Amino acid sequence: METQRPLDAWIGAADRALRALLAPVHASRPVPQPPVAAEAGAAELSPDERRRAAALMRVNHAGEIAAQALYHGQAMAARSDSTRRMLLDAAREEADHLAWCESRLEELQSRPSLLNPLWYAGSFFIGALAALAGDRTSLGFVVETERQVEGHLDDHLGRLPPADLRSRAIVQQMRTDEATHGANARAAGGAELPGPVRALMRHTARIMTGTAYWV
Repeated sequence: METQRPLDAWIGAADRALRALLAPVHASRPVPQPPVAAEAGAAELSPDERRRAAALMRVNHAGEIAAQALYHGQAMAARSDSTRRMLLDAAREEADHLAWCESRLEELQSRPSLLNPLWYAGSFFIGALAALAGDRTSLGFVVETERQVEGHLDDHLGRLPPADLRSRAIVQQMRTDEATHGANARAAGGAELPGPVRALMRHTARIMTGTAYWV
């Protein structure tokens, strides 16, 4: 079993945190787009629909900030190098989601959550705690997180304005990626988390998403 030196782990964690919160986000994949014919026939968003779409995409952006932090915290405290690599690979894919949401917020003439540093710090701490319980528990945490995120994205697909095909394309691809992350963590040996832990995760996520919708 390979381990990092503590100083290297903390330096790496600090660098990833600064990049996630302060550096311009660059996606490795193009922003998902709706079919050209469908978008050409879609109605223009009303001001109210634009505000609602922006609020939902702000929540998704905050969720991706939290996802980066969770994976970074878990990677820092991972027991094995293979688990650490898996977590950081997933974090890089989540960075695409972050860039896509940020791009869509700009198109909607809106902004990210003002509380993103708080979401990052809290999620990093939670991810590190999960990893300290061992790699199987940490991977199980990924499985449960992605399961809940899938439900959250399904809810957003039902709440986005029907004409907002651009946001829908992004959310649908995000959902596909999250399902893959969860499946990979399960295949790598992720353990099922106790019911109270899963309930606490849902409650914590509800606080974040409810707040990020407005702030």
